[in-house]
Amino acid sequence: MCGFAGFTGPGDERDLVAMTRVIAHRGPDDDGVFSDERADGQAVRLGFRRLSIIDLEGGHQPMATADGDLVIVYNGEVYNAPELRRALEQAGHRFRTDHSDTEVLLHGYREWGLDMVERLNGMFAFCLYDRRNAKLVMGRDRFGKKPLFYAETADGLVFASEATAVLAHPAVPDTLDRKALIKYFAYGFIPAPLSAHAAVRKLPGGCTMVYDLASRRLSVSRYWEYRMVVDDPPPGGPDAWAEELRDLLGRAVERRMLSDVPVGFFLSGGIDSAAIVALASRQRDPASMKTFTIGFDEPSFDESAYAAEAARHYGTDHACRTLNLDTAAGLLPELLGRLDDPIADPSILPTHLLSRFARERVTVALTGDGGDELFAGYDTFDALGKARLYHSVVPGPLHRLAEAAAHRLPRSDRNMSFDFKLRRALRGLGHRPAHWMPSWLGPASVEEISRLFGTAMGADELYEEADALWESSGSRNDIDRSIEFYGRFYLGENLLIKADRASMFCSLETRSPFLDRDLVAFVSRLPASVKLHKGTRKWILKKAMAPLLPPDILTRPKKGFGIPLSRWLRHLPPPPDAAGRLGADGGWLAARWDEHRTGQADHRGLLWAWTALATALAGRDGTVRAEPAAASAGRAA
Repeated sequence: MCGFAGFTGPGDERDLVAMTRVIAHRGPDDDGVFSDERADGQAVRLGFRRLSIIDLEGGHQPMATADGDLVIVYNGEVYNAPELRRALEQAGHRFRTDHSDTEVLLHGYREWGLDMVERLNGMFAFCLYDRRNAKLVMGRDRFGKKPLFYAETADGLVFASEATAVLAHPAVPDTLDRKALIKYFAYGFIPAPLSAHAAVRKLPGGCTMVYDLASRRLSVSRYWEYRMVVDDPPPGGPDAWAEELRDLLGRAVERRMLSDVPVGFFLSGGIDSAAIVALASRQRDPASMKTFTIGFDEPSFDESAYAAEAARHYGTDHACRTLNLDTAAGLLPELLGRLDDPIADPSILPTHLLSRFARERVTVALTGDGGDELFAGYDTFDALGKARLYHSVVPGPLHRLAEAAAHRLPRSDRNMSFDFKLRRALRGLGHRPAHWMPSWLGPASVEEISRLFGTAMGADELYEEADALWESSGSRNDIDRSIEFYGRFYLGENLLIKADRASMFCSLETRSPFLDRDLVAFVSRLPASVKLHKGTRKWILKKAMAPLLPPDILTRPKKGFGIPLSRWLRHLPPPPDAAGRLGADGGWLAARWDEHRTGQADHRGLLWAWTALATALAGRDGTVRAEPAAASAGRAA
């Protein structure tokens, strides 16, 4: 796992080195630069930081073909690289490295052009310089596990694995995009192609991008999108599907254990991570497998006992650490202050601590990311049927009375307490079905966002991306549409970015077997009725793993990787002052802090989102300048 940066147009190698230095945490093992002073005046410069995983001696980047016509910088792992390499060798290609997947991309592009990306099974972001055709070709993996930011300047293009590296180039202004940050409070993340910075954009997952050096024109194309296939189920029925699912997941795990450095496993005690460990234990000695978990001092959030039980069952070399308030407070400035794009998901704290813990013993870790999104694993899926009924029979005035009554209930800090779930459910039910998921998951309500920023943006504008996903679905089934929301939006824009930053800040590579290309293609054809079956979430996954998992893991209710956020926020130091910089109502926000600290209200989502954003801005050393709202809204439109 690595990081790269580059640009065309004005600038020299000192600028390039400054960019790569910002992302040194992504690749502490090696670095390299490439420069091409073209005759047309459009210089191309590529820089790289490497975390060595496979082909430790032969994978140096930037890497070029023997004739020098193609040069690449690449971040990721392509798990089917051995099969692609054999196909390319049969087509006449000759390789100079032993088994570098980077070289496979070079030869793959020469053989198949940009269609190469559709053949890749893995996680990746790359920039390939096609010298003969005077263009830069870039791409991201299907779900967007590996990041790619870019900025168009007056004289060229600047790009990198993190926005902070793009902003390190002198031609890119460091100015906030206010509309993007307002959407951050609606979703808990900033949806691509927007970023927190007005001049910087994100290439969405499943997309490629071509920059023509002669015309200086940029074009973005989508090559893949996660969709439910509603009219072509796999042959057979649930028994056959469960067996095929188990085999596909086993092969996905096997591919992701390929490494020239130590590999470990995140283990929570839930079904997703336990399934990965169970299948891995069939392929190697369990005693040699290192598993890691994070516990909490608040029992309703702590899963460490279940993880320990799973580790004993399989006989792994298991280790656990506890995250408490003091540890969290110490992590906040360091972790949140380094985020290039703010993330309001508080599980970034335990994920980062878990990554740091694992990095002491391994360089790669397999995770259960993607299982909940593919198989309808969240509480929100249980709510869909009840939400439809409520939406159809409860009139608006009665709904508003229900909301008011729910806000008078006693408040609990316990994980997913009844009062919290009721208030959050009713908040979503005040909107139409396309807005249920983002409203349930987002850190702040439409009303709170309007008060905080004094904006007239309503639900239709705040949730326009979710609207587009809902309307473009090929299914009319609420479960399928919601799975697509998670898979096409929430997973790539939030969870995978969180995992990438949390792990790469300590130079750990994480791999997600559930996002394997072949497995995802199969799961997308399974009917919704076997994912949420008679009230049982992940029914088909549980059926597939029943022969290998202890019954307690199969039947235990999901907890999630949450933290005692409501309680912690009452004791954490106040975040840096950012209200003036963001054009927000600091007095209104201070009143919400007072209500939360005194127990009058539960504003955990809003206040944590603000804390994460303000700390991220402070981490930029106060150099970010707020863009006028009118200018931001005009360009974003």
